[in-house]
Amino acid sequence: MAGIYIHIPFCKQACHYCNFHFSTSLQLKNDLITALLKEIEITEIFSEAGAIETLYLGGGTPSLLLLNELEKIKEAIDRKFGTPAFKEITLEANPDDINPENLANWKKAGINRLSIGVQSFFDGDLEWMNRAHNARQAIDCIRMAQRSGFQNLSIDLIYGTPGMSDENWAKNLETAMSLEIPHLSCYALTVEPKTALQVMIAKKKRSDIDAGQQSRQFLQMTHELQEKGYEHYEISNFAKPGWRSRHNSSYWQGQHYYGFGPSAHSYDGSSRSWNIANNALYINSLLKGIVPAEREILSATQMLNEYIMTSLRTMEGLDLKIVEKKFGTGMAHEIFKALGKYENGRIQRSGNNWILTEKGKLFADGIAADLFVL
Repeated sequence: MAGIYIHIPFCKQACHYCNFHFSTSLQLKNDLITALLKEIEITEIFSEAGAIETLYLGGGTPSLLLLNELEKIKEAIDRKFGTPAFKEITLEANPDDINPENLANWKKAGINRLSIGVQSFFDGDLEWMNRAHNARQAIDCIRMAQRSGFQNLSIDLIYGTPGMSDENWAKNLETAMSLEIPHLSCYALTVEPKTALQVMIAKKKRSDIDAGQQSRQFLQMTHELQEKGYEHYEISNFAKPGWRSRHNSSYWQGQHYYGFGPSAHSYDGSSRSWNIANNALYINSLLKGIVPAEREILSATQMLNEYIMTSLRTMEGLDLKIVEKKFGTGMAHEIFKALGKYENGRIQRSGNNWILTEKGKLFADGIAADLFVL
């Protein structure tokens, strides 16, 4: 299988923590949609991608798109890829964009899954993050989406922000569960370079993050959600049985995907490419019929290390049989030996699969990096 990601690089306002590619000016929106359609038209189809099953519109804020813009994108994809039988079409939406008219339009455009950027159900947190919505809107928009027939819903939540108590984090989780949301993506606040948050912390206008608080709230979250029947199927993602994100799961399983739009990435099984993260340059290049992308051919070592990183983040873990099949018996044996030192409460073995424990997930990046083949 394969997936398609569309990056819509526009937002109403800039969240203090965000380092994704976006613009708060909509001046180039029409030109960018035209360029996006051109990129879809002229892109080369992967030779071994398989059937396209998922479409994900992310950003930025794709919920700013009008119905006719969504329809044009879908029509361009159908022309290029022969009307894929999508099993999942996700739209990222901000709470303040969710209303009866937009919900009806999204259903008309074929959207069957919404990923809603809630982040918190507390106004103080939302103001601290510089979000465009308030807590009341967050709750109301979820109920509105459910009433309109959207059952496949996911929300984003952020934990570990300065000032967020363990009690408030527990209330955020309780609110999400009480709304019967089948999928949650929960992220620890990170301070990314060149963001407003990084500048404010450097100038002592904001408190820095507390690693101890984040670890505590991570363990609190995993306990509460798993107790209520959510699968912790990836370090930052929880789903009721049958409600995992098909699109994101394909990334973690090493499936092929096309990325369209400024800053979007693509992967064809042996190489990775990424578009320029500049709206004006992206538009100008596609006016000339050129996709402004860089490409890297991945070595066997790079592909192995990527498998180590992504597999350890999932509940299925790292499968040494897969390593042996793709990279050889010798490499599987080397990783087997390296894994042994983490059988101290941070990793557990189930047959050929090595799976991080809840405490081990706190050290996932470090463990993966230690296992990397250099």
